Amino acid sequence: MTFSLSRVLSMAKGDKSKLTREDFDAGPCSFDEIEPGLFLGNLTAATDVDWLKDAGITRILTIDSCPLPRKIQERLPNLIIKYIQMTDMPREDLLTHFEDSYEFIDRALDSDGRVLVHCYFGVSRSATLVIAYIMKKRKLSFVNALQVVKSKRRFVAPNPGFVAQLRLYENMDYGVDSTNVQFKMYRLQIAADKVRKARILPQSCVDLIKPDPALTTMRPEPSVYRCKKCRRIVASASNILPHAPREKQIWRHISVKSVLKDGESYDKLIQRRDDSARVELCDKIYFVEPLAWMPDITHNVEGKLNCPKCNTKLGAYSWIAGSQCPCGSKIAPAFYLVPSKLDWSNAVQNVQVTV
Repeated sequence: MTFSLSRVLSMAKGDKSKLTREDFDAGPCSFDEIEPGLFLGNLTAATDVDWLKDAGITRILTIDSCPLPRKIQERLPNLIIKYIQMTDMPREDLLTHFEDSYEFIDRALDSDGRVLVHCYFGVSRSATLVIAYIMKKRKLSFVNALQVVKSKRRFVAPNPGFVAQLRLYENMDYGVDSTNVQFKMYRLQIAADKVRKARILPQSCVDLIKPDPALTTMRPEPSVYRCKKCRRIVASASNILPHAPREKQIWRHISVKSVLKDGESYDKLIQRRDDSARVELCDKIYFVEPLAWMPDITHNVEGKLNCPKCNTKLGAYSWIAGSQCPCGSKIAPAFYLVPSKLDWSNAVQNVQVTV
């Protein structure tokens, strides 16, 4: 890979003071100052103790498959290091690290420190975190923040998955909004990748399964969906994941910022289609978040969804293959309920006994 270097330091052969690792081949020392005190560079820069001293680096943010050698902190005992284990793959979840990385960088700069953010080559992973920092700090769009960083380090190139995460970050106004439909689908897709490998839902993803709305006693939602046969509550309005006709991935392609108004059903939202809805939404299938009443979803990759009270079939789920709506949308993973099996209600009971 060709580098545009702001400084190249030769590494003397046989110099035992130099720190190496088995796959150390990140090229010459490469770094660029993106804004005062904030450096973006490669692994070679992060292990060059002489440069770290000369540049007055007080913090290092490492995003790589393995951490820096211990000798770095042994020789620079006042150095603060943060490590994020991450490979440069499009389906890696870097988005959930944007906020704590921002705080790490901002804390350094606020205290007149100097921080180096690096991965292996300083091109994709570390560049993504620096772009996210610039976006939030300056309230810039992804495109404009990318240009700011590229103007200082021209070969930065986040992989396509990280680009999608940066655009989602912009859509959420430079924060992590757990109620955002795109973010919900993003996290479900990350979990689905893990289910594909392990065939079960990892413990780290269990929080994706939302509480049973029928058992909610604290501030229950006014808009709910009930089994048409037995009237058991099976979903709240906030559990619905709206989709547009022919969409293939909610979080990558559409921007649904609208929220159901108080007492409004999903069907009413479909009918309303005002400017806040932004897109034409489909009502042929209700894609929902995974819910606690759904049996076997943590240790099976697919199955049916039956009413937990009367056992009527309400829909199905698939972590890996997903499901295709009659409108042409293909969503994966998918947890869906069939509208004809449900009734909408705007009055919710505080506690409902289930069998």
